[in-house]
Amino acid sequence: MAGVCAEHLIGPTPCAKWTVQDLVDHLVGGTGYLLSAATGNQPVPPAGPATTGQFAVGFAAVLDAVARPGAMDRRCMSPLGFEWTVAEALAGTFMDVLIHSWDLASATGQGARLDPDLVQACWDMFVPVMPDRGREAGLIGPAVAVPVEAPLQDRLLGVMGREP
Repeated sequence: MAGVCAEHLIGPTPCAKWTVQDLVDHLVGGTGYLLSAATGNQPVPPAGPATTGQFAVGFAAVLDAVARPGAMDRRCMSPLGFEWTVAEALAGTFMDVLIHSWDLASATGQGARLDPDLVQACWDMFVPVMPDRGREAGLIGPAVAVPVEAPLQDRLLGVMGREP
């Protein structure tokens, strides 16, 4: 997010039909979803397009909220329509933010190499179940064929519908 500039906002991303601004809106909205899930309060949608600064503020608020006793055990509805705990929602958001950080980096000319430990953690936690659920819900595009010997980041991006 830190490298996203105003001139990037109208540009395309690897997410079909989403501009950089759409992706920023989505990520800021994700912090609102998590904050609502962790506290039980209704999310307050941003007035107008979201900003990268709102993501940092929202993320900090989420970290504060989930540190409160019992917050991680609260139950909430997932964006895919099933019930899960805030802990599971936080893990799901990890996948979403990791993949979208690659989308943003690619769209804005920043380095698109993700932390290998985070890639491994995401792969271990979510592949193959979550990408399939996302496809069933129409949220993730078809998997992109990537050679089995390709780096794990490329295989993760491929299963998430990205062309590495």
